[in-house]
Amino acid sequence: MNLSDSQTGGPAPRRVSAMEAVLTHLRGAIERGHYAIGDKLPSEAELCRTLEVSRPVLREALRALQTMGLTVSRTGKGTFVVAHTVEDPTFGDYAASDLLEVRRHIEIPVAGYAAVRRTPENLDHLAHLLDRMERETDTTAWVAMDTLFHLAVAEAAQNPVFRRVIEEIRDALARQSAFLNELGGRREQSNREHRAIVEALTDGSESDALAAMSHHLDRVETTLTDIVRPPRADPSPEDGPGRRANGAPRT
Repeated sequence: MNLSDSQTGGPAPRRVSAMEAVLTHLRGAIERGHYAIGDKLPSEAELCRTLEVSRPVLREALRALQTMGLTVSRTGKGTFVVAHTVEDPTFGDYAASDLLEVRRHIEIPVAGYAAVRRTPENLDHLAHLLDRMERETDTTAWVAMDTLFHLAVAEAAQNPVFRRVIEEIRDALARQSAFLNELGGRREQSNREHRAIVEALTDGSESDALAAMSHHLDRVETTLTDIVRPPRADPSPEDGPGRRANGAPRT
């Protein structure tokens, strides 16, 4: 079975990585009950041979399964199935729903404060960072700058407590960003959303800054929902062709 790169369907195809293909295959097997809760997945060596992928690719897929809450890795023992459905992915110490709830309560007002309090130095830093992000092609480097961007917006609000809060969730933000970029192709869209935030701060428009950050977090939630609740393979008649079943992480 070869799970090398392939194309997705739809009007704007997105390249599907080998990792995504492996993840889709293993997730489908778990959700269909091919592996029961408590079952151990085949060894990495066996999965690499069967799926014809490299060990790094497989390990990325296994980490994504664990983030989704479908499996748990036990050192020296292997990977075990702990659930058949994805409920609420975990990024570091925080569940996705908890992280998003806090981000809405912190980052949206922070953007508003930043619009009226930012200094020329803050704007220069944000503009430079955004330029680098828009040129960056390496996902790992981009994710690192993504967290720096949100820290920089917090700094522009001129309240050290806001920065401290973002620092506290920085690891979770990075993990979530990597997850969404790998599985949701978020990078270019995020760059556009970040650009809108910077433009609002540059204009000194509190209302535009609030709206831009709110839109950014809305798109994060939408992408996460699409990953956690993918389109049904066999929609019911009332769904109609091409419609996606609704569903979202816990809020």
